[in-house]
Amino acid sequence: MDNREVVGSWLSGPRATAEQMGVEFGYRGERLGLPEDGPGSVASIGRRVLAIFIDWVLCVVIAYGLIAHRDVHSANNWALAVFGAVSLIGLGLVGSTPGKLITRLRVIGLDGRRLNPLAVLIRTVLLLLVIPAVVWDRDTRGLHDRAARAVQVRI
Repeated sequence: MDNREVVGSWLSGPRATAEQMGVEFGYRGERLGLPEDGPGSVASIGRRVLAIFIDWVLCVVIAYGLIAHRDVHSANNWALAVFGAVSLIGLGLVGSTPGKLITRLRVIGLDGRRLNPLAVLIRTVLLLLVIPAVVWDRDTRGLHDRAARAVQVRI
């Protein structure tokens, strides 16, 4: 066997090579007991990126108009604090942020219920650090979701 087949190419990655060799990974969320598609299934990366983009734009506008007194540079600095507050309040009260509601997503605990306040705090702090949010497992859950024992699902 050629070593390139074992390692996988840099384009397809080791998962594609493992699947070619007969390893079955299942669909995203199968290990969590979630459906493959439809409501309650793991949210796609595209929807999650769109939701966070909508939230960020909203937070920049709020910071620009209410906190930074129409100073663009200052608004960008304040936007992160506003983003954290929107995330804490939204996830704590309804399980979604405005961007997630628009894209029909919700954050739930692995038990299917809303997150408790401590889990919301842990998830938000790690999300603000950015790096934990871009490191995913095979169910496409970021480290911030894993630490909070949460998953983003479609509504």
